[in-house]
Amino acid sequence: MKIETDIVIVGTGVSGLFAALNLPKDKRITMITKSDAESSDSFLAQGGICVLRDEEDYDSYFEDTMKAGHYENRKESVDIMIRSSREVIDDLISFGVEFEKQDGKLAYTREGAHSKPRILYHEDITGKEITSKLLAAVRKYPNVEIREFTEMTDLIEENGRCAGITARCEDKELEIRADFTVFASGGIGGQYKHSTNYPHLTGDALTVAKKHGIRLEHLDYVQIHPTTLYSEKPGRRFLISESVRGEGALLYNKNRERFVDELLPRDVVTKAINKQMELDGTDHVWLSLEPIPKETILSHFPNICQRCLEEGYDVTKEWIPVVPAQHYFMGGIWVDSESRTTMDCLYAVGETSCNGVHGANRLASNSLLESLVFAKRAAGDMKQKMGEQ
Repeated sequence: MKIETDIVIVGTGVSGLFAALNLPKDKRITMITKSDAESSDSFLAQGGICVLRDEEDYDSYFEDTMKAGHYENRKESVDIMIRSSREVIDDLISFGVEFEKQDGKLAYTREGAHSKPRILYHEDITGKEITSKLLAAVRKYPNVEIREFTEMTDLIEENGRCAGITARCEDKELEIRADFTVFASGGIGGQYKHSTNYPHLTGDALTVAKKHGIRLEHLDYVQIHPTTLYSEKPGRRFLISESVRGEGALLYNKNRERFVDELLPRDVVTKAINKQMELDGTDHVWLSLEPIPKETILSHFPNICQRCLEEGYDVTKEWIPVVPAQHYFMGGIWVDSESRTTMDCLYAVGETSCNGVHGANRLASNSLLESLVFAKRAAGDMKQKMGEQ
């Protein structure tokens, strides 16, 4: 089955959706997703989305991002992300995204490795709030078709350029030809036993890119999130957001002793937890929300409260067992500042791409922002090229 379109986007997370929303309305856009449209990791993001609060915040935000990334970040990309953040937030609000407010003004929270509060949030389901509103907006666009349960199998290469993709939907083989192709297919968590990611996210775009000699970068840069709810059940791990520790939650070993500064970067906290579990001979440590007022816990973290209750823990009264799990992929398909890959007419955005923002370790709540900023830049570059054609 052959499909002719102007742009094909692989993935329906925030980066794919935002790219679609920023492309011309007179162009045919085909989006595919391996599962249903709602089953993207973007829906799972809890903590929030970073934003440059004011010009005085620039230097500390830049330094926080660089320091967390062990100074292996691409400085140009970090600067672009920070400078573009307020515009992106305004875009999200225009699509109906609701962020927490205090006295009529946007409220900011703080997370690990941030020197000050600069994170906007919606309870503890910020990713769901953002992604659902963007998906609803895309579904209203008559020029966009979303094909669910459709898996990319390869890209179509002609004379060194990308001319679309091949895909599989149930027992049907599809050939989707397009002027431009965008890989927005997420991370690699499905390759791990313990991960916060959906199991169907297995790095398909990386496999295809490698096959065609497209440049990849930092494939060993994998982030382990320090705090996921410990469970002996198989399947995806439930994330206990960084913002819980940002609000004051503390980590304890089996002897009820603290062993790490909870607001250090994720990789440092993860290393400390793994070391402590080894010393204690345990398969988890404990997280206490006691320092956080009960009303804050219930209003800011209702989803975490509910999920923990389902597992038998009341976070307002007792400690919960937590363990590190694979969470995020900082490497991926190399892209430039416009999200262009090394193959003509092929872009990569979101977690499947590597634009260098995160360096060797991602700063909390930079993922949604980075995905949105560079998806919009990809759309802008495509629009410019369309104007030249």
